[in-house]
Amino acid sequence: MRLGKIKQVIGLGMLLLVLLQPFSGKSQSHEATQLMLNYEKLMQLKEILDQMHKGYVVLEQGYARVKGIAEGNFKLHEAFLSEPLKVSPEVRTYYRVADIIQYQQRILGEYKSTYAKVSDGDFFSKAELAFLAEMYEGLFKASLRNLDELVLILTAGELRMSDFERLEAIDRLHVEMSGLLVSLRDINTEINSLGIQRNRVRNERKSILELNGIKP
Repeated sequence: MRLGKIKQVIGLGMLLLVLLQPFSGKSQSHEATQLMLNYEKLMQLKEILDQMHKGYVVLEQGYARVKGIAEGNFKLHEAFLSEPLKVSPEVRTYYRVADIIQYQQRILGEYKSTYAKVSDGDFFSKAELAFLAEMYEGLFKASLRNLDELVLILTAGELRMSDFERLEAIDRLHVEMSGLLVSLRDINTEINSLGIQRNRVRNERKSILELNGIKP
């Protein structure tokens, strides 16, 4: 739901609250009382919708930053330390926040680099490449979920957490993100080793055929 649609929902909600009230044919005193109740309900709804709108704006800005990070377009201080996302200085300047973002960037860069290299070669079948792409996609989506949670932790007012609880949550995300990076690097090491092995076997086979006067 976009910002424009949120505003439309707010306007329509306020209008419907007034229009859908049952019309009273009783005394003017009762009508005046009912009108006052309607007005109070309208103000309550307006306040609720205003809070929903403000919350949506903050989260939309946060997730826009996540999208920028996922696409490799971000500046650390602009992405997570800007005004809408500020919490206490102890939380927002915690060094592991930067580590988590950097880990995600490495996951993105390293899986793209390895996959591009193996895709350009002919040492892996289409089925193997499809399986590899699926593994990379799973790791990358997990890293984005961690960034989503980091946005919520760093968004003041979104979660009822103390600074200590926020720091604990950041520590947990740090462990999870570093684990994803380690897993990715293990996969890349295996893939590169397998590619080198298959290339060596191919060259040895070619040499044997040439020694026996057979055209490879």
